[in-house]
Amino acid sequence: MKVIIIDYGAGNIQSIQFAFQRLGIQAVLSNSVDEILSADKVIFPGVGEASQAMEMLKKSKLDSLIPTLKQDVLGICLGMQLLCNHSEEGDTKGLGVFDVEVKRFTNAVKVPHMGWNTIQNLQSDLLIEIPENSYMYSVHSYYAAIGAQTIASSRYELEFSAALQSNNFYGVQFHPEKSSKDGAQLLQNFLNL
Repeated sequence: MKVIIIDYGAGNIQSIQFAFQRLGIQAVLSNSVDEILSADKVIFPGVGEASQAMEMLKKSKLDSLIPTLKQDVLGICLGMQLLCNHSEEGDTKGLGVFDVEVKRFTNAVKVPHMGWNTIQNLQSDLLIEIPENSYMYSVHSYYAAIGAQTIASSRYELEFSAALQSNNFYGVQFHPEKSSKDGAQLLQNFLNL
């Protein structure tokens, strides 16, 4: 199975590659359009600031490619947020795959939201064999609102989308590659889709 991790300069790539290695998969880092199109599965990671990450996607023309992909795509953290309509972070227009807005937590809570948090209301084959209220590891100051495409929620200050799905596109706010056995199960589920 060919798994490509999109390389656009805004990802925590090594820990994702190691997580797939533990599952017996050599995930390849690439920003080549041909290579991404030929992949069986695509990982869209993201760490950093939304508007800068979107600029990097535009420079490599990946902003127009990603929403057209037909294989299963998994957006992780900022990758998921960039798949949404819009982010308040840097007033960034997203790729519009998920019909939700990304907003900032208020100063009423410690930001970023960092550490282990439970996920609830699990509903997708992506989350099969992961128990309700499993702990996943998160680091984020912005969140995707709850919407029709929410397939898992979490709570910090308010309820937000921990995971989203639209057709062959999946997104998780947390870091499955850092979320122990349940995170590994999610990555295995993604491979099994």
